[in-house]
Amino acid sequence: MGSCGNRELCSKGWKGENIMMMTKQTLRLGVLSLLAAAGALAQTYTDLATFNGANGSNPQASAPLIQGTDGNLYGTTFGGGAYASGTIFQVTPAGTITDIYSFTYCSDPSCDGANPAGGLVLGADGNFYGVTENGGFNYAGTVFQLTPTGTLNTIYNFCAQWPCPDGYAPFATLIQATDGNFYGTTQYGGTGPSCYYGLACGTVFEITSTGTLTTLYNFSGSDGSLPYGSLIQASDGNFYGTTYLGGANNDGTIFQLTPAGTLNTLHSFAWTDGAKPVAGLIQASDGNFYGMTSEGGAHGLGTLFRITSTGSLTTLLSFRRAMGGYPIGALMQATDGNIYGTTAQGGANAYGTIFKFGKKGFSTIYSFGATDGFGNSGLFEATNGTFYGTANDDGNANAGVVFSLSEGLPAFVQTVPAYGTAGQAVQILGTDLTGATSVTFNGTAAAFSLVSGSLISATVPAGATSGLVTVTTPSGALKSNVKFQVSH
Repeated sequence: MGSCGNRELCSKGWKGENIMMMTKQTLRLGVLSLLAAAGALAQTYTDLATFNGANGSNPQASAPLIQGTDGNLYGTTFGGGAYASGTIFQVTPAGTITDIYSFTYCSDPSCDGANPAGGLVLGADGNFYGVTENGGFNYAGTVFQLTPTGTLNTIYNFCAQWPCPDGYAPFATLIQATDGNFYGTTQYGGTGPSCYYGLACGTVFEITSTGTLTTLYNFSGSDGSLPYGSLIQASDGNFYGTTYLGGANNDGTIFQLTPAGTLNTLHSFAWTDGAKPVAGLIQASDGNFYGMTSEGGAHGLGTLFRITSTGSLTTLLSFRRAMGGYPIGALMQATDGNIYGTTAQGGANAYGTIFKFGKKGFSTIYSFGATDGFGNSGLFEATNGTFYGTANDDGNANAGVVFSLSEGLPAFVQTVPAYGTAGQAVQILGTDLTGATSVTFNGTAAAFSLVSGSLISATVPAGATSGLVTVTTPSGALKSNVKFQVSH
């Protein structure tokens, strides 16, 4: 199948691994299998587009897609493009890919970074923000801003001084917190002890949209190292994340970090309950956190777990070959309340799976084939109700694919940001907003203007309280996928 573009997968020899299906030993398992097969008939999977190198290659599992204000999807590739150093791309829901920016690997002051392993975040100002793992003026990675018209501004170059007290090689997708600033992690660097090749164990940082960076925390190994996964800001205002290694058993950790930079290690993995989490966490509607480990558990193929904010961890399941294994993309909770995810290997065809988990238990809803790819990203639910994702290797050009999966979920709207105060402008993303007649914030009417069929600009009304945003259109009422948080 050619070269492999994902270092984590290649280093473990996952490519081309022979996987055997587990024998079903009881009637109960047989019935469950039949039910899962019947449920799978409702799914519609489509390989939307193929990367060919020129338009990008090897999208990473750590880089989920996002929706832009124009209704199209946006993402990054680790390689390919005009200079073979990675791209930022746009893909339409119909599958047309456009390379809107190609990175250049060099060390000139004008260099813009190389190899974005993380995805993009749509800022409240309408610009995209992201990181590159390599390149930039110091070859140590960058933070960048991309305007809607495709102009890229490098707002920070890591490692201005050796040995990189501000961090080295950012990997995870940034988040924008309620204070308006962006937060992320670096794999290496910082001022903690040396963990790898003379480099420290990694950092958590805060950065403004104009490029002022503050290091919030330096990992020391015992509290974690190699923070690959993206952070989340939970409803309590604290940040939560994972580290790939470190902790009491060097199998990785789950941590809580206050905005002031105080870290609390909530859990150290010990193989039997999972090991080496690549992705970060999600906070589900029940208030608990959910995540996965890429290895460990009862079968060594990773686990799905739940953890409370006080550190009580429950292993929900250990992956087996038939279910999929080695999950490295992030989970997401869809509008139907179920948690969806992907695995990088296993399943019926050995190339990984898409699964969902909820009140009815666990079910595999799609098994990737040789032409679909592997090393699959986490899913993104667009406002049309369809899931989208990427695979690292498509089995043909070895450059990757963009795929969609429909579960028949209804359309909704998404607010950017998902928080605000009275009088603040908020963008509302949707799929068919033309003719909208009203916008309400938890029942309170808001002033709004229709920008396009995929975008409404609204103002948080006085007296609004936290709750769902509703847009009334000629085809019906569209509710937001999460509650809008009103601060006073």
